[in-house]
Amino acid sequence: MAIAKNTICIWYDKDAEAAARFYAETFPDSRVSAVHRAPGDYPSGKEGDVLTVDFTVAGIPCLGLNGGPMFKHNEAFSFQIATDDQQETDRYWNAIVGNGGQESACGWCKDKWGISWQITPRALTEAMAAGGAEAKRAFEAMMKMKKIDVAAIEAARRG
Repeated sequence: MAIAKNTICIWYDKDAEAAARFYAETFPDSRVSAVHRAPGDYPSGKEGDVLTVDFTVAGIPCLGLNGGPMFKHNEAFSFQIATDDQQETDRYWNAIVGNGGQESACGWCKDKWGISWQITPRALTEAMAAGGAEAKRAFEAMMKMKKIDVAAIEAARRG
């Protein structure tokens, strides 16, 4: 397997493999391609522990690094998943939140490892791109939501 020119490296305390396997089960075009074990002891682990995991999330190559508890995730990094309808939005939202994750606002949630996700229906993106009063109404509707309600966004867009 060729190594991608650019890979997103995500620091985990110790659960990179579990996170990667969850993403592979949850999102299309996602997989775990390799699990690499430490060749020797290191500050937060021992020889043979999972050190890195090569995985893909919705077509994006990633490397999960089990680096220990020193660094925590925040909303400065997120995966944004475009959804086609309410059913797909619900499926991803419920998978993340229902697996120990946490709801936030405006289509954002966090998985149980602290990674932020934006579950963004295309209807919202299209409403914002329309500009003007349509975008303003959709934006105001979105600001009141946690998980995005596609029907409510489309109704707001129509006025």
